[in-house]
Amino acid sequence: MKNKEQILVTGAAGQIGSELTPLLRKKYGESRVIASDIKTDIPSELKDSGPFEKLDVLSAGRLGEIIAKHKITLIFHMSAILSATGEKNPQLAWKVNTEGTRNILEASREHSIKKIFVPSSIAVFGPSSPRESTPQETILGPNTIYGITKVAGELLCGYYVSRFKTDVRGCRYPGIISHKTLPGGGTTDYAVAIFYEAVRKKKYTCFVNKETMLPMMYMPDCLKATCDLMDADFDNLKHHADFNVAGMSFTVHELAREIQRHIPEFTIDYKPDYRQKIADSWPRTIDDSAARKEWGWKPEYDLSSMTEDMLKELQKRKEKSGL
Repeated sequence: MKNKEQILVTGAAGQIGSELTPLLRKKYGESRVIASDIKTDIPSELKDSGPFEKLDVLSAGRLGEIIAKHKITLIFHMSAILSATGEKNPQLAWKVNTEGTRNILEASREHSIKKIFVPSSIAVFGPSSPRESTPQETILGPNTIYGITKVAGELLCGYYVSRFKTDVRGCRYPGIISHKTLPGGGTTDYAVAIFYEAVRKKKYTCFVNKETMLPMMYMPDCLKATCDLMDADFDNLKHHADFNVAGMSFTVHELAREIQRHIPEFTIDYKPDYRQKIADSWPRTIDDSAARKEWGWKPEYDLSSMTEDMLKELQKRKEKSGL
């Protein structure tokens, strides 16, 4: 990407968007990155650091107005209803995740947008998918509405690439762990909440069992993967909006044990709820060799380095202003 690009981020106040937007503004200029979200309670550091537009991605007309007004050339479409929230309101999840994506793709076609990032998720896999070293290309069959919408999104993006030559790219994100953003309604939220509770109360009750293992990624690696893929040469890409990306995989017990290396008095107990069934349908480990080969993906953090950094940053926040 070049500095002359005009960039729109949808879902800019969400888990990933709230950290991606400042990164893009730092890299390409504050005035060139337009944050947008349906929410009204936007953090001041996001709303005041550059242009902001209120946007419901279900409004194709409003989306077109913003693209035309700001002469948008690149879009990072981060708006979504996540897995756990989606199971509580599947109708809304379907509308936001599929119709919102279709609106983005159609507006991009109409306005000749150069590149669009549309994230997917490991939720596209289901009970019939291999759970160990899940391949790039395999049976999907998700059993959550979130996963179903992400499969539909991948197929729709693929259609726009082949039918309209639209440059659409995306990663199948694993669980994302951040010290800046609170959990956002996903099944992997436990891997974020456990750190906050370890620093605040030195104890945590987990909603999945101790042997639950899922692919995870630290936010700096998530942002790196997103930007690296958008910077990649399109001619080198055989896949587009469905890249497996992995950072690390660990059980809840392994994560708790790593935290205890830094906070020996930390304790954890387990009360699995409806999210256990969702977690049990997802991969334990991911094969991301296609991403490594096609655009050079390589994570920088493992469980040990992530845990050390998470606890350090959260402790600083607690001492400064509380959590």
